Amino acid sequence: MAIPGFFVGLIIFVALLLYTFRVLREYERGVIFTLGRFWKVKGPGLIIVIPVIQQIVKVDLRTVVMDVPSQDVISRDNVSVKVNAVIYFRVIDPQKAIIQVEDFLNATSQLAQTTLRSVLGQHELDDMLAEREKLNADIQTLLDQQTDAWGIKVANVEIKHVDIDETMVRAIARQAEAERERRAKVIHAEGEMQAATKLVEAAKILNEQPQSLQLRYLQTLTEIAGEKSSTIVFPLPLDSIGKMFGNKPD
Repeated sequence: MAIPGFFVGLIIFVALLLYTFRVLREYERGVIFTLGRFWKVKGPGLIIVIPVIQQIVKVDLRTVVMDVPSQDVISRDNVSVKVNAVIYFRVIDPQKAIIQVEDFLNATSQLAQTTLRSVLGQHELDDMLAEREKLNADIQTLLDQQTDAWGIKVANVEIKHVDIDETMVRAIARQAEAERERRAKVIHAEGEMQAATKLVEAAKILNEQPQSLQLRYLQTLTEIAGEKSSTIVFPLPLDSIGKMFGNKPD
């Protein structure tokens, strides 16, 4: 009967030994409680925990990449969209992360969802599609401020997808097409106006300098001569001929 008791005692001794000596990795910290009260944060390396009297809670200090589930958001211009994002955060104060909040991972996830809906709901659809960097920064700033009491640092927030209803996609496509047509008309009108201005300037120069008109006349004859035509009729006003050859009109 003594042998089974010996083995039981040995098992208990080994279990207490394993509980007493803990090895924490470089990215781990141990929050130590003595008789239920916080004592200190230990690690990394070999630490000693007194059985029964002390308890240890491990905390991982590495950056956590958390996917925020798709959220239904109503934009400021009353457009319903589905938005999902990803947040990058890490624990910088293990004591706060364990004592101030029950489950800091779940709490951060829930806070990210509500903050995402709140921030995006204040912007129009065009802002969600065109100004993602600004929205990412706004969400990150708000999350970082609210999770600071939990000892958590939110490093980055990235909006991944903004899913729009198919009807709204067609409406946006029509709007974009109308905008392209408007720009084309404006550019065409500006080109016509610039061309008319240049023609007026050219007419003034030709009127003030008859030699320029003569050169233009000769250039036109050269261009016509290069074409495959047997007969060339080139009308020219008599007053222009006089100006070309320096004769004053009667």
